[in-house]
Amino acid sequence: MESTYIFLQQYWWFIVSFLGGLLVFLLFVQGGNSLLFCLGKTEEQRSLLVNSTGRKWEFTFTTLVTFGGAFFASFPLFYSTSFGGAYWLWMLILFSFVLQAVSYEFQSKAGNLLGKRAYQIFLVINGVMGPFLLGVAVATFFTGADYHVDKMSLVREFSPAVSVWGSPWHGLEALASPWNVVLGLAVFFLARILGLLYFLNNIRDEELNRRSRRVLGVDTVFFLMFFLAFIYRTLVAPGPAVEPNTGYIYLQPYKYLSNLLQMPLVLSLFLIGVFFVLYGILRSVYSRTYVRGIWPAGSGTVLTVLALLLCAGYNHTAYYPSLADLQSSLTLANSCSSEFTLKVMAWVSLMIPFVLGYIVYAWRAMDKKKLTRKELEGEEHKY
Repeated sequence: MESTYIFLQQYWWFIVSFLGGLLVFLLFVQGGNSLLFCLGKTEEQRSLLVNSTGRKWEFTFTTLVTFGGAFFASFPLFYSTSFGGAYWLWMLILFSFVLQAVSYEFQSKAGNLLGKRAYQIFLVINGVMGPFLLGVAVATFFTGADYHVDKMSLVREFSPAVSVWGSPWHGLEALASPWNVVLGLAVFFLARILGLLYFLNNIRDEELNRRSRRVLGVDTVFFLMFFLAFIYRTLVAPGPAVEPNTGYIYLQPYKYLSNLLQMPLVLSLFLIGVFFVLYGILRSVYSRTYVRGIWPAGSGTVLTVLALLLCAGYNHTAYYPSLADLQSSLTLANSCSSEFTLKVMAWVSLMIPFVLGYIVYAWRAMDKKKLTRKELEGEEHKY
C-alpha cells in the first residue's frame, strides 16, 4: 500500500512537471507579444503579428489554469503555501494574463476608449511580465522561499493557517534574489525565441521573416548566457535532501548534480531537450528557408523543463525549500493529497492524451493556411 502511495506521488509530480514544460513552450505567445513593436514597424505588420499569436493565446491561458489546478489537487500544501503566501507575485502573473485576454478581445472593437495602440502596449506588458515572473516563481523551487509550516496550527482555535509567510512583501521578495532574476530572464528570452520561431513558421512575409531571423540570433546569446549561468549555479550549489526513513531534511552538497547522475533517464531527457532547442534555433538562424524550428525547439523546451522539475522533486529532494525553517520545506510526501484523492485523479488523468490530441487537431486546423497580408484582409474575425 505504501509503495502504491509513493508511486502516485511521483506520478502526479510527473504530470505537474509535464504541464509546466508545456506551459513554458506555449509562452511563445507572450514572447511574440513582447516583439510587437520590435518586429512590426507598420500597423499592417503589427496586425499580422497580433493575429498570428491571437490564434493560440487560449492554449497558453488554459494550460496555466490547468497547471495551477493540477498543483492544487495533487499537492495542496504547496498551493496554500505559495499561492496563499506569495500572493503578490502570483497576482501579478495572473494580472498580466488577464491583460492579455482583454487586449485581444477589445483592441479592434469599434469605439473602444483606449485605442488600439494602448491595447497593443498591454500585450507587450504581458509579453514581458508573464514569462519573466513565471521564471522567477519557478526559480524558487531551487533557491527557496521565506515561509514556515506548522500543521499543528489546524487544531488551534485562533491560528488556522498551516503556512506562515515570513516576508511582508508576500512573494515580491523573490525579485531580490539575483538567481531568481537570472532564471526569469532566461525564460523571458526563451519565450521570445519561441515566438520568433513561431512567426517564421506561421507568417509568410519576407520582411518580417528576415527581421525575425536577425533578432533570433541576438536573443539566443542572451538566453544561453542566463540559462547556463542558472544551470551551473544549481548544479554546484547544495540542495535540500530528504532522509527517506525519518523525513529529516538537510543540505547536501551538489544535490541536483547528484540527482541527474543518479537518474540517467532524467539526465537523458535534459540533454536531449537542450539539443533539440539548440538545433531548432541554430538551423533557423543559418538557413533562410527553414521555417519549422518551432517544433524541435518547442519539443526540446518541454523535455528540458520536465527534466529540471523532476530533478527538483524526485530522488528524495525537497522541491520547495524553506529559507525560514529547513524542516518546513515541502516534499512530495509531506505536501500531497490523500491516497484516495490521488488515485481518483489518476483515473481522470487518463483523459490527458485525448485533450492533447484535440489541441493538435485544433492547431492543425488553424494553421492549414499560413498567415499573409492578403489572407488577413479577407479574415472575418481579426484581432
